[in-house]
Amino acid sequence: MARSRSAALTTLSVIVGWTCQVGLAAEPQKATVPDPIPARTEGVGPHKRIVLRNVTIVNGTGAPAQGPYDVVISGDRIGELKAIGAPGAIDPKLRAAAGDYEMDLTGYYVLPGFVDTHTHLHSLGDKQHVPSDYILKLWLGHGVTSVRDVGSDRPIEWLVDIKQRSARNEIVAPRIDVYPMFHQILATPPNDVNTARQAIRDAKRRGADGIKFINGEQDVLFAALDEAEKIGLRTTMHHAQQVVAYANVLDTSAHGLDSMEHWYGLPEAMFTDRSVQGWPTDYVNTDEQMRFGEAGRLWKQSAAPGSDSWNKVMDKLLERKFVLSPTFTAYLTSRDFMRMSRAAWHDEYTMPSLWDWYRPSRVNHGSYWFEWTTEHEVAWRENYQLWMRFVNEYKNRGGTVTVGSDSGYIYNLYGFGYIQEMELLREAGFSSLEVIHAATEAGAKALGHEDTVGTIRVGRKADLVIVKGNPVANLKLLFGTGTLRLNDESGQVERIGGIDYVMKDGIMYDARKLRAEVREMVLREKSERHIGPGPMKIEAVDHSH
Repeated sequence: MARSRSAALTTLSVIVGWTCQVGLAAEPQKATVPDPIPARTEGVGPHKRIVLRNVTIVNGTGAPAQGPYDVVISGDRIGELKAIGAPGAIDPKLRAAAGDYEMDLTGYYVLPGFVDTHTHLHSLGDKQHVPSDYILKLWLGHGVTSVRDVGSDRPIEWLVDIKQRSARNEIVAPRIDVYPMFHQILATPPNDVNTARQAIRDAKRRGADGIKFINGEQDVLFAALDEAEKIGLRTTMHHAQQVVAYANVLDTSAHGLDSMEHWYGLPEAMFTDRSVQGWPTDYVNTDEQMRFGEAGRLWKQSAAPGSDSWNKVMDKLLERKFVLSPTFTAYLTSRDFMRMSRAAWHDEYTMPSLWDWYRPSRVNHGSYWFEWTTEHEVAWRENYQLWMRFVNEYKNRGGTVTVGSDSGYIYNLYGFGYIQEMELLREAGFSSLEVIHAATEAGAKALGHEDTVGTIRVGRKADLVIVKGNPVANLKLLFGTGTLRLNDESGQVERIGGIDYVMKDGIMYDARKLRAEVREMVLREKSERHIGPGPMKIEAVDHSH
């Protein structure tokens, strides 16, 4: 069992930090991070030979389920995939030889470990004020074995240290790719071409795998993209409203950008009767209800589906092998506040401190519910229809679409938000097999790791998701809270599902145990704050009765 949060907080802190002067490369400086991640004390393996018997495989390539199989894990790799007959007709002569450790998984499906292409590893030092261990276990407890972290207020060295500890399996954590935010690499955002290029080189020197852009002056942004491409750093971008007038997805992809987050910058590339979005005259971008409210009215200002402008943009992005990481779930609360704010998992899995962050606030990012209306939600539902149509068509025409959750904001909870994103891709028109492909092989390709993870294939890393039942038929089985079923024999309503096991680097974790540890963290904080079990209130004052 992992150590408790209170014990973890007394563990020696990781010493990291950085400081820099404007225009100079950042140099490390000692600074205590008040959120050490406890050493790993759980997980079975790796062993010389683990045998998972009688499983059904969905291999991540888009191929249909196959089985039954015996899957042999050799150390941290997939060693053998032994077909052992047909459903209901296993041939004992075809079975894999005995292993050092075996599991009979009759009735279970095995998928590749999931790849989350948009994450933020928050800590007690962030305004969400949650332990990093809480997030890491929610990710793994939902089958996420690889993440692309696209920036935080921590220095690059902090996350690189966690990445390296995860790679050595010293902690319970997915493998991590580090993409710092461009404007945070140096002490101040670069404001000239030379400093922009220097920042990119500095990020690579300090261990970054890629760069995440949000904004930047035009010459600075394009120079940074050029430098990243020259030195082999992958790039992605949230095209902020401050830059879309001169840097939409056609502009940035032409300068080497590899992928985009969310959808900003895409509708703007398809404007036909305007050059910038039609904002109200009293619009102020730093008022988040205004910003997110008007974001929900953007797609209808763009070119119609199937039009020449629509097709021109799509053709060019396909030609450039551009990657979309839509993060549909990041904005789901905008179209249905009640659904997201009262999701079943909040009761047991959301920390009170995170709940405080979610509440309507003028200062907390993504807490823009000052006076959210039906009109806002209807606009967002219409927005989703057009947005989803583009993403689904992009996939149909051969484009790469990945699964990214962007959790920790807007009532979007780590781990759970990832499975919601899978459901939203299904809603957009993806089949369940296409959703699983987006969550596995497509995500691995976007990160440049397709030769290591993302598919079930001999020689690949042994990163696996194991769930009882058929997630192709019902993605809800993947939620940590499972789903409901009526037992006709007993007449009782039962809760079933939840990922049972997750394997990373040949180490088998009990996913139910990981989620239980998270629930214990939540209960402990509720007890410390004298909050009872069950739903937490959003409002401080109720004038409705």
